[in-house]
Amino acid sequence: MINIPNEERKTIVLTGASRGIGHATVKRFSSAGWRVISCSRQPFPEDCPWDMGEDDHIQLDLADPQSTLEGVAEIRERLKAQGSRLNALVNNAAISPKIAGGGRMNTFDTDQADWMKVFQVNFFGPILLARGLVEELTAAKGSVVNVTSIAGTSVHPFAGAAYSTSKAALASLTKEMAHDFGPLGVRVNAISPGEIETSILSPGTEEIIPSIPLRRLGQPEEVAKAIYFLCSDASSYVTGAELHINGGQHV
Repeated sequence: MINIPNEERKTIVLTGASRGIGHATVKRFSSAGWRVISCSRQPFPEDCPWDMGEDDHIQLDLADPQSTLEGVAEIRERLKAQGSRLNALVNNAAISPKIAGGGRMNTFDTDQADWMKVFQVNFFGPILLARGLVEELTAAKGSVVNVTSIAGTSVHPFAGAAYSTSKAALASLTKEMAHDFGPLGVRVNAISPGEIETSILSPGTEEIIPSIPLRRLGQPEEVAKAIYFLCSDASSYVTGAELHINGGQHV
């Protein structure tokens, strides 16, 4: 990792850091010398290797609006060490409930409580965080990256109705945010992953591979690189975009 004094390091706030894409993203930014503030409803796991991980972990429950707002206040307090500046916010955390046996929950299977919880985590959580940290993002001319999904563009064989529609809504929200945050110098983009090889892949995912032009699953590190690009100066004139990371599956 690049050795930079803590007060001079760029800082990213990342939700859903414990596994898969989030875990790879932490490693990508940490290796570049960024300070990573991770947010999760779980305590910091003892086996996570990144620098200052436990000290820069905040426990918050995105399914609970009050917990989310309390988390925002804690993040703002911790950012004072960097002059109240935030270079990047990555809204990666999401939930996708399943029926018994791991099957997808369609519009009939999903009860109102599940609809509300999925949208609270996947859709309302990102805007509560971005809006709550707007001053710190503005001070750094920072970047927001919302993690959407290929499931947000068509009916998916594994992702349920609530998950898919919440991701479609988040893609639309990204454009609205880009419009509103742009005059402040803050860029807002989305990445839309397809089938990424993680521990939470649904059974049967391998059957999709022949329909993917690149004929393979994506790797979490490939998604992390795209997130890093959207948070770096290399994408300084990119906002309101949704970057598809799916091996051509969306075509």
